[in-house]
Amino acid sequence: MNAAPEILKLQEHFGKAIYHVEVKSDKRAVLTVNPAKITEFAGYLFKNLKLRFIIASAMETDEGIEILYHFSIDVTGQILNLRVVLDRENPVIESLTVIFEAANWIEREMHEILGIQFRNHPNPEKLISEGNWAEGVYPYRRTEVKKANIKHET
Repeated sequence: MNAAPEILKLQEHFGKAIYHVEVKSDKRAVLTVNPAKITEFAGYLFKNLKLRFIIASAMETDEGIEILYHFSIDVTGQILNLRVVLDRENPVIESLTVIFEAANWIEREMHEILGIQFRNHPNPEKLISEGNWAEGVYPYRRTEVKKANIKHET
């Protein structure tokens, strides 16, 4: 992957805050990073390395609640992902809206469907679920899916 210069710069700058680097293909690499440093990583990618924030995605895995922040190296068409794993019982992370206003809606959506708390989010109001499910129910969590499957089987 030609993103090696960016990865090396990140490793030099952040050191042990990068837990793991995985090159998925010629077009994509994933860096698992310390969640407490997410705004520092995102700011460095944007301001220093000139990467563009595309979007974020989240899911529940065996490790916890996982967020992938997708950044583009526009000149090469490559994607660099910052991956964080949050505690399943208390998924809390700093909002990227302090850097990217565009993170607003996706963070609100991730809160509603997975229960991720984004500290310092400017508008934590509901985006998609108003009246669709009960407060505190996160439909993309495994426990909610299991409850739904049990209800359908009876």
